[in-house]
Amino acid sequence: MLLRMSTLLLRTLREDPADAEVPSHRLLLRAGYVRRAAPGGYTWLPLGKLVLDRVAEIVRAEMAAIGDQEVHFPALLPAEPYRTSGRWTEYGDDIFTLADRKGAEHLLAPTHEELAALLVKDLFTSYRDFPVTLFQIQTKFRDEARPRAGLLRGREFLMKDAYSFDLDEAGLQAAYDRHREAYRRIFTRLGLDFTVVRAMSGAMGGSASEEFLATTPVGEDTYVGCTACDYAANTEAVVTAAPTAGDPDAHPASEAHDTPETPTIASLVELANARALAGRTDWTAADTLKNVVLTVRRPGAERAELLVIGLPGDREVDLKRVEAAVHPATVAVFDDWAAHPELVRGYLGPQILAKHGVRYLVDPRVVTGTSWLTGANEPGRHATDVVCGRDFTPDGTIEAAEVRPGDRCPACGDGELTMRRGIEIGHIFQLGRRFTDAFALDVLGPQGKPVRPTMGCYGIGVSRAVASIAEQHHDDRGLVWPAAVAPCDVHLVAAGKGPQLDAALDLGGRLAAAGLRVLIDDRTHVSAGVKFTDAELIGIPRAVVVGRRLADGYVELRDRAGGERTELPVGELVERLTAERAKRV
Repeated sequence: MLLRMSTLLLRTLREDPADAEVPSHRLLLRAGYVRRAAPGGYTWLPLGKLVLDRVAEIVRAEMAAIGDQEVHFPALLPAEPYRTSGRWTEYGDDIFTLADRKGAEHLLAPTHEELAALLVKDLFTSYRDFPVTLFQIQTKFRDEARPRAGLLRGREFLMKDAYSFDLDEAGLQAAYDRHREAYRRIFTRLGLDFTVVRAMSGAMGGSASEEFLATTPVGEDTYVGCTACDYAANTEAVVTAAPTAGDPDAHPASEAHDTPETPTIASLVELANARALAGRTDWTAADTLKNVVLTVRRPGAERAELLVIGLPGDREVDLKRVEAAVHPATVAVFDDWAAHPELVRGYLGPQILAKHGVRYLVDPRVVTGTSWLTGANEPGRHATDVVCGRDFTPDGTIEAAEVRPGDRCPACGDGELTMRRGIEIGHIFQLGRRFTDAFALDVLGPQGKPVRPTMGCYGIGVSRAVASIAEQHHDDRGLVWPAAVAPCDVHLVAAGKGPQLDAALDLGGRLAAAGLRVLIDDRTHVSAGVKFTDAELIGIPRAVVVGRRLADGYVELRDRAGGERTELPVGELVERLTAERAKRV
């Protein structure tokens, strides 16, 4: 393949676009890989399409290597299968819906579990047909409320999604493990620094779930790692170790105190110590029970419900963790205090919630027998010795509190948690029988009785992977593509007109004939300095400068990643670069 910059659909930019928020967005626009077409939608220009295709080729090869079979489902889907599964409602505003000329409702596919299950039901009737795994690489759609960061959060994106069907849990586990290892190989081949973390299943449902996160400070996903073991988890999936339950009757009776002008935890703790409430002067925020009022709206519900979350006062509620726990419902902070006078703002305690029919969920640290300083449900008053299991009984527990650096690891108990950021590039799920149950997908088993297959789902954001690679592989001069995904193997720069240009074109032809992907900067209307700047911005691994040393029979070979420059006889260039490529392959 030989591309000439004089005719290539390419325009590089000297300045950062005003709306570019992260390095990948900025550099992919500046280097001419993509152009914004609409909010959350991008046009792939020739160099960008080459990178996208190379990433897809690696994904496709590794899927085929574990026996997955490629299909291609439609992107425009009827509503009925998604109504049957319940996800038409669960997805809410996150999907694009439309009606055809006959009024039939459709959606633009966010994912294809329903279609995969229906296809398998249509084609297979016997246990002998299993296991089977299907995959596709196809455009998906999500109605993002705030598209941002270029390819990292768009409304239209390229995704690889695979669906496994097995007859039992052992088969599902084996399929899950195969895809987990294939994903490791894929992301390693793509040159990505990644971490596998425990995750929530969200709209997919199911049991086991893990995310593959590309490490970067601009990532939207926060995850934790342990300093003493290999535990890693998305913050939504972190489990809090609960203390041992105690005897609720081992505490004095609850007592209310005047605590004027203490609507915050900090002001309450200060007053409690100053007045030695309950005979103590060592009160801390962790001894208080904070009660946060939220509203929860379930899909399709006309009205939101009240939910109060109780947690130690030294913690804040993490709304992302709450939404993960109550999915598919959506959550908002409660603000209509006038409509609920029974909830005393700033002085709310759990003692009266059951009487008023308000659902109350507590942090796992709030267990039977724990005693708290909390609101007395009267303006300007708090109560001491409010005991769980005696003075209030929660409706359940919820992982809603923020996860902080230094928290104990829930896996080993010895290490501390550290906070990191990453971009989700892959997600794998053990779905179980949610979708095969929805569509009554049964096959004849080996004993002559119906067997219902169990499913797994495995996704990779192909276009997001391109942006993630750019996030991890760039410097202050531009992109630095790994050789496995670069649009070309070599960037030939003719540093002058006449002999240099002729020699560059000749070398380009010979390199292309040898099987290399070649980009030649053969432009005659720009200076050598502009060409060098563009070469660094575009980020192809190897650059060859055909300049003033051509008269002596030499060209300069530049390594984009390491910055090394080597003078090489012209006659050795093709052999040198083809040998390097052979080693990579």
